[in-house]
Amino acid sequence: MKHINNPIRLDGRHWETGSIQNALALQGAVAPHTGEPYSEALLLGVSGGITFGYFTFEYEGYLPHVVFLTRNTFDPFPTILERLGIVQDVRQTNKAEIGDNNLKESLDSGLYPLVWVDSFSLSYNGSESSETNWNMMPIVTIGMDGNVVEVADRSSRPLHVSMEELRQARGRIKKDKYRSITFDAPQPAKLAAAVSKGIYQCIQLFTEKPPKGARNNFGFAAYQKLADMLVNTRNKQSWVRLFGTGERLYHALAGSVVQPGAYTWIQTWGAGPGAERGLYGDFLDEAADILHKPGLKECAEGFRESYTIWTELAQALLPDEVPLLAESKKLIQRKYDLFLEEGQAALGEIKLMDVRFKELISQVESEFPLSQAEIGSLLSHIKGLILKISEIEGQAVENLQLAIM
Repeated sequence: MKHINNPIRLDGRHWETGSIQNALALQGAVAPHTGEPYSEALLLGVSGGITFGYFTFEYEGYLPHVVFLTRNTFDPFPTILERLGIVQDVRQTNKAEIGDNNLKESLDSGLYPLVWVDSFSLSYNGSESSETNWNMMPIVTIGMDGNVVEVADRSSRPLHVSMEELRQARGRIKKDKYRSITFDAPQPAKLAAAVSKGIYQCIQLFTEKPPKGARNNFGFAAYQKLADMLVNTRNKQSWVRLFGTGERLYHALAGSVVQPGAYTWIQTWGAGPGAERGLYGDFLDEAADILHKPGLKECAEGFRESYTIWTELAQALLPDEVPLLAESKKLIQRKYDLFLEEGQAALGEIKLMDVRFKELISQVESEFPLSQAEIGSLLSHIKGLILKISEIEGQAVENLQLAIM
């Protein structure tokens, strides 16, 4: 098998920014301002950075669930490539055999093609594939040895799948069917403009109407909406009306084996914990050097302050004082940490944790571990933290507007 040519650690943590980071690092591309591989923090910033998005959904036959978006989700992948001037070679076909050949040719040429896969169809994720669940995301292919393909996908360790399994995952959804992409290194001359555009977009995502969707689902308006819905007793979208108690509220807080809950969205879904606010602070440190604007380093501290409160919020969602919720939190975090650190080698242990997680869900179906009064107190506390985050980030974004001028 063609492995990594030198001992570069796989640092990419998110499907989009992380896959680009891994691919650039594997092919030896280095950032002009550091002489090191492009960081995921920098790519996050260039993509449009962070924001806040709040949604709730309830589909027939499924428990209602909550979504906390922590970053720009409006086409971040192509935005990074365009802003950094990364020349792409895209290959796509509706025939599996041609898709296989395209992949093999790219790998044989010494390239590291990205392919779009359904994460539920890959065994190393430990997910249960079904007709209704799918999640198409890019991963990096590193090499092949006969029927085995080595890939980079969020873990620091390379992962391995059979060609048949990868083919099935690549062919799940028509739009992304058997698509692969290789690209050149970023153009250094475009870096400063890319960073500036990313910062301006981040500010807009917090303060202006989003490119798509309702205004009160994004940015500071979304913080206020969430704060209101946490304690509202009349609105049908309020937490009291939508989630109530029992397994519905547990699902909002902790999620399930296949669906993230609020804790996961904050701590493990993105490229860093604390809603990626610390990571964005790292981006602003780099941006200060790239743009020669030292004031951006002061802005970074504002988002690091926000990171602290986001972390406090994550802990409050599943409080240590409630044993069942505390155990749920430990399972979610341990499962993430194991995959990050050990990859496939931890799959057996991860599956055992999934079994235990399902047992906890069964327990809350019969008796939720908090009384109605305690639930009210919990939701009020969460509201207070949300408003505190909004206040801190309001000042941070205002400072960012001044620093980037």
